[in-house]
Amino acid sequence: MRTRTATAGLAAALAALLALSGCTASDGGPHASASPPAAAPAPVQGGGAGYEGPQPQDQNLLAWTGDPNDAGHVTAQSAAGVGGRITLVRIGLRRQITWSAIWLGLAGVDPNAQLSHCYLGVYDATGKLVGSTADISPQLMTDAVAKPLPLTTPFTAAPGSYFIALLLNGNWATNALTLKATGAGISVNAGLAPPALRYSTVLTGQTSLPPALDLAEQSTSTINTGWGSQWYGIS
Repeated sequence: MRTRTATAGLAAALAALLALSGCTASDGGPHASASPPAAAPAPVQGGGAGYEGPQPQDQNLLAWTGDPNDAGHVTAQSAAGVGGRITLVRIGLRRQITWSAIWLGLAGVDPNAQLSHCYLGVYDATGKLVGSTADISPQLMTDAVAKPLPLTTPFTAAPGSYFIALLLNGNWATNALTLKATGAGISVNAGLAPPALRYSTVLTGQTSLPPALDLAEQSTSTINTGWGSQWYGIS
């Protein structure tokens, strides 16, 4: 009698132990199946904190006044408005380069224009002429595209601010000879004053680029009439 009772008790205890073991496993205990770890998200390609957007080097240029994809505006001025004036666009260099040419976005040409004494040049932050082209009048008469206009003598440009100078002379139809620009005129100089204006004109009656400019004489009177800030690249 006692043997039967002991056997029955042992069976009941074993059944209870097995039941408890099953509950523990289903509740995530030591016998529960492990779930695979979640996969890490794929890294973002072409973005993130280090992405700087389009760079001049993407288009085989050394520097530019802005992404040419944003230079969608066409700007024009009459010969009376800008003839003989020197138009300045400031550009900042963040590394030393050898400056050999200035790229200009020529949007339209006037086949009947009579151009002469037209130049592009570069002034440093002190107003000293450090590079210039030969007369670019022939290049302004053909091929309405972005084109490089070589400096007569390349120069080493240290990091800093420079002013690209445009001088036009002659006669042309106002809406025929046109240049690519950012579209910014008055607003381009927000927060600035001479001699550090980003877009300005100086002097009148010029037929060549003088060896030095007084940048304190920068004016916005012509800029404010709609002469939009030209796009330039450097190579």
